[in-house]
Formats: sequence, structure tokens, C-alpha cells
Amino acid sequence: MDEEYDVIVLGTGLKECILSGLLSVDGLKVLHMDRNDYYGGESSSLNLIQLWKRFRGNEQPPAHLGSSRDYNVDMIPKFIIANGALVRVLIHTDVTKYLYFKAVDGSFVYNKGKVHKVPATDMEALKSPLMGIFEKRRARKFFIYVQDYDENDPKTHEGMDLTRVTTRELIAKYGLDDNTIDFIGHALALHRDDRYLNEPALDTVKRMKLYAESIARFQGGSPYIYPLYGLGELPQAFARLSAVYGGTYMLNKPECKVEFDEEGKVVGVTSEGETAKCKKVVCDPSYLPNKVRKVGRVARAIAIMSHPIPNTNDSHSVQVILPQKQLGRRSDMYLFCCSYSHNVAPKGKFIAFVSTEAETDHPQTELKPGIDLLGPVDEIFYDIYDRYEPVNEPSLDNCFISTVTMMPQHTLSQLSRMY
Repeated sequence: MDEEYDVIVLGTGLKECILSGLLSVDGLKVLHMDRNDYYGGESSSLNLIQLWKRFRGNEQPPAHLGSSRDYNVDMIPKFIIANGALVRVLIHTDVTKYLYFKAVDGSFVYNKGKVHKVPATDMEALKSPLMGIFEKRRARKFFIYVQDYDENDPKTHEGMDLTRVTTRELIAKYGLDDNTIDFIGHALALHRDDRYLNEPALDTVKRMKLYAESIARFQGGSPYIYPLYGLGELPQAFARLSAVYGGTYMLNKPECKVEFDEEGKVVGVTSEGETAKCKKVVCDPSYLPNKVRKVGRVARAIAIMSHPIPNTNDSHSVQVILPQKQLGRRSDMYLFCCSYSHNVAPKGKFIAFVSTEAETDHPQTELKPGIDLLGPVDEIFYDIYDRYEPVNEPSLDNCFISTVTMMPQHTLSQLSRMY
């Protein structure tokens, strides 16, 4: 281990593994270490026995749930948007040869106590029960504007500079009501709260176009894809990529201590009495707790069920977004479900996750609106965990610290800043 590396990566979460793969492909000498004896870190996928150990201690899972090894339960579940930056990274790096993806069946939104399919085009808007007949016509005009919008063709801008016009001003031009704005902003543009309304509209239009392009790419019922055997496959695939390009991996390395010189710049990492030298460190927040601050908490429920989510056309994989306004909250809630069709559970079993930014200390109460949509559950687990963000200046200490995100597009936006 007493060697010099360009970069040492600590932790095998999704972001850390993507970066280690990309840096290795770029020709850098990379050492990747983890205190755990498995890949994935907080992004790992657990079998049934591991899940029970994490949430129920020494209890054994009931036999009726089937074989432990048939379960791959993501600890930080996320669907991947099919035409997004992460998919382009997967294709560019050829990591797709290690992975198999399947389209997600459905994308839904919660509105006035009911679950509805998300309309993504002008034609779907005309058929959607989310809107009355006059609102449908207004929404259709807005969808056509978004579909035709080309950043480089002023003829498609209708006299508006979307780098200056706010989303609120753009939507006001079409006279859309609050319910329509709600599902456009949260279920199509995938904003997590309503701050986007006062920000330049270009970002929202780009997000809506990405949603429509992603649906078209796989001709599925949603814009999302998801790997067979769960999201835990992604860190392992990028770890293989790094290894192919000369990256060195060391799991089960306790007490990985980041070392600094007198100027506060990173010089290496010590574990078990040996120090590997390096110019830069990439890590998750747990490796440098004095360089991060707590910015929030995520409340989450994991349910094992024997049926699909009701009112989602019997979809075997689905996302339901519950916009904040519909729940009287400050942030959205997400309901994510996958099943044996993605090889994450035995035949006939479904895994559902309900998650949101925690606003109280009572996850069961907070998550109730999402859990009420599940129907009967075989087992349910509740969890609440902290979110951190870096407070250091990487240009001064050469430490690049990742954060936990709930949406895949936020993963890539942070990666581009770290890379």
C-alpha cells in the first residue's frame, strides 16, 4: 500500500465508484478503499437476511417471504432517467456491458387524493383526467411550446428570453391553474420544491424536454430505467471499469484516516499502519466528518408486498410523486416500487419505498400519505438518516466530498462539479 497515487477514493457508493471509473479511464492512478467488506456503501442492495439484520437485529426473516438471496433491496433507491447524463456516462464508458436495464412501467402523480398517470405530451394532456376541458387546451399549447422550443432557434422562443423570464412568468402566459403547475413542476420537471417558480424558466423547459425524450427513447410507460438486480449493481460495474484501467481496490480497510500537510492539503490516507500517498481524495461524508455539515434528514419506509401499487395499472415497477402542496408540506414525497420483474424480489413479491425530506422526528406519521397508497403490506421498516454537504474548499485541501441525493439527475450534477 505504500505507494503514490493520483487519487485515493474512499467509500464505494455510487458517486465514488463512478468517479473512480472515470478517473481510471482518464489514465490516472487510482486507489479505491472502503472500510466495509462489500461494495455500494450507503447505495448498497441488501438481501433479506442483511435487511433484517440492519432493521431487526437478531430476528430471522419469516419463511413465507422466500429465499434471502432472491432479494436485492436498495438502501437509496432511484430510478434513472432514460435519456439523462448518467445513461450517457454508462454508454460512453461501456459500463453497459456489465449491466442489464429494464424500462420502468409507469410514472404517476398524486393529485387531490388520487393517483394519475403523468401526461408528458400534448396528446396525453388532452386525455388526462387531471384537468378540465378548457385547462387541457391551455396545457396542450404549453406542451407544444416546450416540445418545439430550441435554445438555438429564436423563432421558437415566442419573444421570451428564458434565461431571464421566470417559470412563474412563462406559465402565467398560458394561464395554467395551480394543479396543472403542480404536476408540471414536480412530476415532469422533477423539481423537489417550489423554488423553481421564481428561477429562470430555461431549466424547467429543459427538464420537461428531457422527460419527453426519455419516454420516447425506450417507448415505455415512463421515462425511467432501472438495472436488473437493483441499483447496487452500478457501483460494482464502475468498480470493474476502474479495475480494467488499472485501478486498485481494497475493501475491509478499517480506520481510513486522511492525512494533511501543514498547509492543510491532503497528502495521503493511512490504514492499518500503512500510508498511501496521493494528490487528491474523493470520499463520502463519513470519511471527513469535520469537513461537512448536516443539511437535513430523509425519512423512509421500505415495504415488502405481494401485489403492485393500487391504481397504477398493475405496474410491476412504478414511481408516484406526491407534490408538496398536495400534502401541505415543504418538500415532495416519492413512492418507488419495483418487483421480481427487475430481479429484486422472488416471484410475486414487490418492494416499495416511500421517502421524503424529514420535517419532523416522526417518520411513520410523515410518510403516512405515501404508505396509505400501498395497500396491505407483508412487512414494513422505517428509517431516518442524516444528509450532509461539504463545507470545505476543494481548491485549498484537494478533498472532494460527495452528498446523498434522492434523485438521479442531482447525482450527476454534483459529479460534474467533482470530476
